[in-house]
Amino acid sequence: MPEESSPMTTVSTEQRKFDPVSTFVKDAQISGRAAYDALYEKSIADPEAFWAEVAEDFFWYRKWDTVLDRSEAPFFKWFSGAKTNLSVNCVDRHLDGPNKNKAAIIWEGEPGDSRVLTYFDLYREVNKFANALSEQGVKKGDRVAIYLGMVPELAIACLACARIGAVHTVIFAGFSAESIKDRVEGCEARTVITGDASYRRGKPLGLKTIVDEAVEGLDCVQQVIVVKRDGVEIACPMVEGRDVWYHDIVRHTAIHCEPEQMDAEDMLFLLYTSGTTGKPKGIIHTTAGYMVYSYLTSKYVFDMRPEDVYWCTADVGWITGHSYIVYGPMQNAITQVMYEGAPNWPDEGRFWNIIEKYAVTTFYTAPTAIRAFMKWGDHWVEKYDLSSLRLLGTVGEAINPEAWMWYHEKIGASQCPIVDTWWQTETGGHMLTPIPGAIATKPGSATVPFFGIEPLVLTEEGEEVNAGILAIKNPWPGMLRGVYGDPQRFKDTYFSKWDGKYYLPGDGVRKDEDGYYWILGRIDDVVNVSGHRIGTAELESVFVEHEAVAESAVIGVPHEIKGQGLVAFVTVRQGIETSDALKKELVGMVDKGIGKFARPEQILFTHDLPKTRSGKIMRRILRNITLGEDIGNVTTLADPSVVNELVEQWNSLTAKA
Repeated sequence: MPEESSPMTTVSTEQRKFDPVSTFVKDAQISGRAAYDALYEKSIADPEAFWAEVAEDFFWYRKWDTVLDRSEAPFFKWFSGAKTNLSVNCVDRHLDGPNKNKAAIIWEGEPGDSRVLTYFDLYREVNKFANALSEQGVKKGDRVAIYLGMVPELAIACLACARIGAVHTVIFAGFSAESIKDRVEGCEARTVITGDASYRRGKPLGLKTIVDEAVEGLDCVQQVIVVKRDGVEIACPMVEGRDVWYHDIVRHTAIHCEPEQMDAEDMLFLLYTSGTTGKPKGIIHTTAGYMVYSYLTSKYVFDMRPEDVYWCTADVGWITGHSYIVYGPMQNAITQVMYEGAPNWPDEGRFWNIIEKYAVTTFYTAPTAIRAFMKWGDHWVEKYDLSSLRLLGTVGEAINPEAWMWYHEKIGASQCPIVDTWWQTETGGHMLTPIPGAIATKPGSATVPFFGIEPLVLTEEGEEVNAGILAIKNPWPGMLRGVYGDPQRFKDTYFSKWDGKYYLPGDGVRKDEDGYYWILGRIDDVVNVSGHRIGTAELESVFVEHEAVAESAVIGVPHEIKGQGLVAFVTVRQGIETSDALKKELVGMVDKGIGKFARPEQILFTHDLPKTRSGKIMRRILRNITLGEDIGNVTTLADPSVVNELVEQWNSLTAKA
C-alpha cells in the first residue's frame, strides 16, 4: 500500500509496546496472540457459522432460519426468524444456579448513600415495573423516553421496556428541555420516565421541571412517571391525569411479568446522536444481533470472570452505558458498580475511593477523565489502594500516548492491560480493541479488529492506503439497522461512499507496520494546511506530551494563504503558570514532531474546555468562537461559563492582531 497515496499526514512516532503480563495471560478468556488469530480467522472465513455458535449461549423461544440476510442491503438482518427476549437473557437465565443471589448492581449515590441489588432483586424490580408499565397502557412497539440520573431505576426501566417489547430511548440527564423535546417528538414517545432530581457536585438538580417544559404541548405524551430520589426535597409539581409516582405504580404489582416474545429484528431501543447540523439522528438497534454482539464484546474485551467487580463510569444516556452497563455485563452475570455523581465530588479522589471501597477489578472510563485525573495530581491516586484492579479500559475518543502511560503506570501499577476501544453509537459495540490476554498494546492505538470486523483504510476513491478513511467491509450483528423515520438519511450518512459497498464510520485512521490501527479523529477534523492534511487528534497529542499540559483541542480555521490554519486551545496542569515561553516550547514540539507547516496560528491557554457533562469536548463551539458565529445552546455543558471566557479571550487576541 503506497504511503504516498495517503490522504493525510501521519505524525505519530510512538514505538513503545507492552505485552500482556504473564499472570494475566495464564487465566485469560483468550490466551496469547495465536489464540486470537485463530478465532479471528474463523470469524472472517465463515462469519455466519461463527455468530451462530456464539448465539447458542442464549435463551431463544425459537431459533433462527437465517443467520445473516443481505437481501435488502444495507438494511441487513441478523438471526431472521428467531424469537427471544433480552430482559430474559440479562436476568432470568441467571436465576438457576449461583448467580441468583450474586450482586448485580452496587450503586453509590453522590452524597454517599448506597444500595445493592442481587440478580434476584433485579428480576423482581424489572418484572414489577414491566407490569406497572403495562397497566399504564404501554405495549409492544410503543416508544418510552427515559430522562433519569444514574440510579438503579434507569437500568430497571430499560430492562422492563425490553421485557414487554416497548422501545426505550434514553436521554442523557444533562440535556436541555429543547433537546428532550426534539427526541420525544422525533420518536413520538407516549411515556416519559424521569425523576424529581439527581445529584451533581453536591447539589440536587431538578429533572421533572425540565421534562415539564419539554413535553408541554406534545400530544404524543400520555403519561410521565416520576422516580423519587431518596433524601431530596425539591419542588416537583405533578400534573393531574398525566403524572404518576414510580413507587406508587409498582407497589402492588406482581413480581412476574410474562416476557414478550420478540422477533430478532424487532426494535430494542432508539438512541439519538447529535450532529453539527440538522435534527439528531435516531439510531435504531434491534434485539437479537445487538444482544449477541454486546454479550461477546463484553466477555472477551473485558475478559469477564465470575469474581469480577466491574465499573464503567459512562452514563446510560450514551451508547457506552447501554452496551457496557445495562446489556453486555448483565448477560455475562457480572457484578458492577454504578455511580451517580461527579468524579471530583466531594474531592478529586472520589473515583479512587470507590475502587478501593468495592475492590473494583475492571475500570472503564474516558480519556477526557484520565487527563483530568492527571491535571488534579498524583497525590489523589496515592491516597488509595488500587491493587484490586486487573484490567483498565478507555472509551469515547482516541487517547494520547502520555495519558495512556500515566493510566498504565499510576492506576494500573504497570500490571493491568489497557483496552483502548474504538466504536460508535451506530456500531453497538467494540470494533477495534486489544483483547487483553492476547494482544500487545501500544499507547494511543486501538490495535486490532474485534472478531467478525474487517476494517479497510481507503482514499476518497476507494484505493487502499496506510492512512486515510476508515471503512468496514462486512456487516456485523451489533450494527445499527437504520435512522428512525428516515431510511434515506441512513443510506446517505453511512453507505453513500464507495458505491455503498462499505460502512462509513466517518473517522480517519492509520494502519502501522504491525497492522495496528490508530484513530486520527473525525474526517471533518482533518485540516488541510497548504496541501498537508493533518489529523487534529495527532496534533493534540503533541501538545499533551509536554509535562505542563493537561489537555488540548485543535481546530481548523479559514486562512487566506494556507486555505486553513490551526488554532490550539490548551489547558495546563494545576499550579503551572502560562507564558509566552511555554507557547514557544509548544510550537517547537510541533516543529519537531510534525513540521513547521503544522504550526498553529494561535495558542490560547484556558483553565478548561467546553465539554458536555459526559466529558466530550465540543469542538464545534470552539469553531464558532473563532468564526464569530452564534454559539448556540450551551446549557448542556458541564461548565457553560467557559464559553464566555473563551469568547472574550479570542476577541481580545484578534483585536490585538
